[in-house]
Amino acid sequence: MLSLLSDLLWSKILIAVLLGLGLWFTLASRFIQFRYFGKMFSILTARHHDTDGHLSSFQALILSVAGRVGGGNIAGVAVAITLGGPGAIFWMWVVGLIGMATSFVECTLAQVYKTAEDDGTYRGGPAYYIEKGLGAQWKWLAVVYAILLFITFGIAFVALQSYAVANSLQDAFNIPLSYSGIGLAIVVGLIIFGGVKRIAKVAEILVPVMAGGYLIIALVVLAMNISAIPDTLMMIVNSAFGIGPAVGGGVGAAILMGVKRGLFSNEAGLGSAPNVAAVAYVPHPASQGVVQAFSVFIDTILLCTCTALIILLGTAYDPTTVSAADGIALTQASLATHIGETGRIFVSIALLLFSFSTVLYNYYLGENSLSYLTKGKNSKLLMNAFRILILVLCCLGAVLNLGTIFSFADLTMGLLALANLFGLALLFNKARSVINDYDKQIKAGTAQPVFDSAQFPELDLDKKAWPEANKNSH
Repeated sequence: MLSLLSDLLWSKILIAVLLGLGLWFTLASRFIQFRYFGKMFSILTARHHDTDGHLSSFQALILSVAGRVGGGNIAGVAVAITLGGPGAIFWMWVVGLIGMATSFVECTLAQVYKTAEDDGTYRGGPAYYIEKGLGAQWKWLAVVYAILLFITFGIAFVALQSYAVANSLQDAFNIPLSYSGIGLAIVVGLIIFGGVKRIAKVAEILVPVMAGGYLIIALVVLAMNISAIPDTLMMIVNSAFGIGPAVGGGVGAAILMGVKRGLFSNEAGLGSAPNVAAVAYVPHPASQGVVQAFSVFIDTILLCTCTALIILLGTAYDPTTVSAADGIALTQASLATHIGETGRIFVSIALLLFSFSTVLYNYYLGENSLSYLTKGKNSKLLMNAFRILILVLCCLGAVLNLGTIFSFADLTMGLLALANLFGLALLFNKARSVINDYDKQIKAGTAQPVFDSAQFPELDLDKKAWPEANKNSH
């Protein structure tokens, strides 16, 4: 039943809604993800520091990359190619490029409707912008979203990532699953009890190392096979439209797997990244939209493409013999055909780091959901109980068969996306007014636009999070 519901949701409903809304956001915003593409890279050279104790925009980028970049970039791409053929990668690119606009909108809204906590930090995300942006009559949808986010990311995905870490370590170093689970729980515990700032500081070191290392090894593989790259890229495009030999499950399977694995990897439209985007201090909400669109680009266009080329340029991939279960094994075997058996160990270590960073990210999403649902009541006690639950999930996830949990998480993730996308459709005009303000300031030559909440009284914003910029009103 879970599988049937999930297939209906992903193969029919979500493809239409995701692509339809993404195209609408792209056209209505005048291709905002392309207009500000060059500006996205400026975040890499900007000054990276906390502002008044808040997370910087760069730290929010790193934390969201930590969540987006995970097993989907290694195992998920392999599954997409196995079931959908090379053409699935083309549709992953399409979902990524369109998803950049969706992420721009949802993360801008997360900043607009963020709230200031008593300790000076910010919280926000879909539950917050649905309730505050749409009004009290839609609070039920915000609550449903928060519950789904807690179940999917705070519980199910933590166990699944622990499973991935433990099996990766067993494959590469023959470490018993239970040892890996306990070790992961200890390290995660040391970090999550320090709050989001400690998570961000760990991610700020870990993410550039793991993503950079993976890019470097991919570039080595590309350099070794440079003459074959044009033909491989052409094969991806041709396969996406059914041109050439029939591989995978045909065009339909290519589209289905590309959309499903693309969303699973970059999370644009799911509403997960806005929970992190809201935490940062930025002078204008759209600034965070620019940053988070770049996060989708890093995940899908850069890292997923790296994995795809490693597989397609290697000799391990055979569309007539590869089974759907191969996943991570296919990526490992493919890299081994390029650089020898050390490739298997490298992929295992990469998956370990990707999955570990994702556990931290998933924990924060669960924490944010819990904070919204409890409205601060008994928050310290509940947060500590949740942290202990995370440690238990790290231990159990490593040793249990998680097939049912994965099917359940697939379904709840789809419902999560629907709830968020519905809210985004209703709130788009409000997001567009904020984006237009950003566009206007950029056009006037302002290097760093500043948001003045006094100009948007209809939004009913939290004045502690967005004080009126009186100096800009004169």
